[in-house]
Amino acid sequence: MAGTVTYVAVPKHSLSKLQSLNGLFAIYKKEGPTSADVLNSLKEALLKEAGVKDPNPRKRKKQALKMGHGGTLDSAASGVLVVGIGNGTKMLSTMLAGSKKYMAVGELGKATDTLDATGNVVHEKLYDHITREAFEEKLKQFTGDIMQVPPLYSALKKDGKRLSVLLKQGHEVEAKPARPVTVYNLSLQDFTPPLFTLDVECGGGFYIRSLVDDLGKALSSCAHVRKLIRTKQGQFTLDDHTLQEEHWTLQHIVQSMQPCPGSEVTKEDGTKPNKTWNQLEM
Repeated sequence: MAGTVTYVAVPKHSLSKLQSLNGLFAIYKKEGPTSADVLNSLKEALLKEAGVKDPNPRKRKKQALKMGHGGTLDSAASGVLVVGIGNGTKMLSTMLAGSKKYMAVGELGKATDTLDATGNVVHEKLYDHITREAFEEKLKQFTGDIMQVPPLYSALKKDGKRLSVLLKQGHEVEAKPARPVTVYNLSLQDFTPPLFTLDVECGGGFYIRSLVDDLGKALSSCAHVRKLIRTKQGQFTLDDHTLQEEHWTLQHIVQSMQPCPGSEVTKEDGTKPNKTWNQLEM
């Protein structure tokens, strides 16, 4: 999953507080918009709060407010989206490479072209031969250091364009070669055919959609992702750290942000955060 860093042109005098921030925080991404759209909505909310009239978060100019996210979530997915602000964007590579946790609901018996529920059904196969015991046994093949082929519909790029965009434009796209990925923990939480629920902890570059598709094939059937939630990324968890949209304000960001090494952040009440970046477990 690729991270994104963009720049927002802003007047100096109106955003001095925002421009002084350097660190990481997490927001909640809902189902529907792209990760880039969510980031732009966040920027627009902050710019409006700072008094900027008609902010355009997609502009790229000097004297910019720099923000980025640390790992794309599919449009249909929800959950933790880590955001870097100022020099915090330099720490986003750590988020990309670090551990992530997901809750995924899959459906047996149907395969789609996008490997999730947003796509068109391309295959249907029986699944009544699959038992919980057989399913759990197959999970062992997908735990540890494995090779994985990324989905065609993804944020990966060819000649500077996303594969998903090229496909939607009618271009033929070849699958990317299999690449090494790591699955730290993989467990079956619920098995009610055709639906099943997985808890996954994985490293960077791992695709849950490919996992579910591969599992379906390994079980002599097929499958796709019905629902996907990122519950943890790095030290940021869904329950404890993500800011809901109504809390996308300067005050809430200052209170929840983890500063970069050497950065001092003062909250609205004059106190400082309890932990520095170096004290946090990754």
